[in-house]
Formats: sequence, structure tokens, C-alpha cells
Amino acid sequence: MEIIKKITALTEKYPQPVVALGMFDGVHLGHAAVIRHAVDIAKKIGGTSIVFTFSNHPLSVIAPENAPLMIGSKNLRREIFSELGVEVLIEIPFTKEFSRKSPEEFLELLQEKIAPAYVVTGPNYTFGRFGRGNGRMLLREGENYGFKAEVCQAFTVERKIVSSTRIRALIAAGDLISANQLLGRNFTYAGKVVNGDKRGRKIGFPTANLEISDQRAMLPNGAYIVRVKVHGNFFNGIANIGDNPTFKVARRRLEVFIDKFGGDIYGEEIFVIFISKIREEKIFSSVEELKAQLNEDLRQMRNATTD
Repeated sequence: MEIIKKITALTEKYPQPVVALGMFDGVHLGHAAVIRHAVDIAKKIGGTSIVFTFSNHPLSVIAPENAPLMIGSKNLRREIFSELGVEVLIEIPFTKEFSRKSPEEFLELLQEKIAPAYVVTGPNYTFGRFGRGNGRMLLREGENYGFKAEVCQAFTVERKIVSSTRIRALIAAGDLISANQLLGRNFTYAGKVVNGDKRGRKIGFPTANLEISDQRAMLPNGAYIVRVKVHGNFFNGIANIGDNPTFKVARRRLEVFIDKFGGDIYGEEIFVIFISKIREEKIFSSVEELKAQLNEDLRQMRNATTD
């Protein structure tokens, strides 16, 4: 999948572009349905499947105080796009200048730079200043800008609409099973491994430490069974989210013990895929008590997972 971070004229490079428009935060089941529809159209017409999105949420510019927590990282989102069959990703920053474009100016931009044959969106997609552009406008005006528009119906699970807002609430509440159901995959936190206090190494449980961004959705504190993707390989593991109260660490972080792994991955990005919760976060009266609990967590994880 080719990634384009600045729009240039693509009209001659890609035949019959089929463009899926959206923020696609988390790339949940509803987003995946929109993107798959665009990919399917591109295959039928011998065209190119393209996702056009932003690298930051528009609200982070328009109304920062209302900007939602992002469900996934940029690299995770890119990986899912690729798995869905997207050939080209246009991922540009949303800026104040861009926010001032009228719906008509946005459609002119699409026509001039991409010249799509089709534009595909979800039912709640809006565009242009104050979000005045919507699916009805695309259907009504598309032909004037050289494309056919298709607006997908809302995706539902058990008669309830799947949305990023709903998934964020489930993650915050710790309802991992329901969040995973709506995502269509396991909730994943991706980040670079940073230096920690190395206490785990001293007691036989070395951990990869990830900072928890204030701008990202995250599960409540506790210990979880996880799968960890490192350099394209998968390992079982135990993740702890919290403040490490036993050692009075002030900052909230994600610590991951990767089973049967001994590599040096400082500075590397890893993907922590959450399977299930083991227990709540605890304060231990001694290092020996902590070690005993970690060994019990490890036993539960090994019983619950297979390589």
C-alpha cells in the first residue's frame, strides 16, 4: 500500500480511482464495510482503491476541548487498511486552513487532484466548513464533479449501530468483549518501547514499557492476557496497566511481559493485542508477594493461550 502524506495530482498515476472518505478511527466493523465496498468496486471496474483520511482528528483543530480519544495508532490503522485491500492511502494533516474549505471547494479538490470515478462514504460522513457537506450532497452533486457517489448504510450489531463513540465508551468501561465485537478484532495498543525502572528484570519478569498517551483510548487499570506483535512475530504475554502502586510510580503506563522472548526492543514499536482481563491492579506488601502473583498470572496466561 502506497502512503501519500501530501496531495499532489494523482489523476494520471492511478486509473479509475475509487475513494473511501472518512476518519476511520479504530477501523471498526462499520468502517471496514465502507472500505471493503470501495475495494470491491475498484476490482469490478479495474480501478484503484484509495482511502482519503486525516492524520489527526478534525476536532483536534476545530474544537480541541472536544477532540475524542483515538482508538488506534496511525501505524495500526495503516496496517488494517492494507489488510482490507487498500492500494493507496492519502493521509494528510487536518489544518485550520483545510477547515475553512467549503464543501464545494473540497469536492473541487477531489476532482482536480484525484478525479475519482467513485466516492464511497458511511452514512454520517460530513465534509467542508461546519460539516455542511454530507452524503446527500455527494449523491446530488457527484456527477457534476465527475464521480458516482455511494453512501453505505449504518452497520449494526444486535440492532445497534456500530460507532467509534460507542467503542470508546466500552473501552473506558473495561468491556473488552463488547469492544472487540464491534471492532471486529481485538483492541490493540501500539507504541514504542521506552526505558522503565527495570524492576521486573530483577525479579525475573522483564517488561517492555509503553507510555499511555492522553490522546488515546485505553482500558482500565489491571492485568490482562495479551498477544504481542514484535517485528512481525507474535508472542503470548501479560500486560499490566496502571500506576505500579507497589513501587509508588506516579505515571500511568503499560508494562508487558512477553513470554519466551529475550530480545532488545527499546525504541521499537510493538502491538499489544488484548485478549482478556486476569485481575484488578493490586498493591503488594512485598516483592515476594508480587512475584507469587506474577507467577500465578503467567500460569493463567499459559493455560488460556496456545502458540
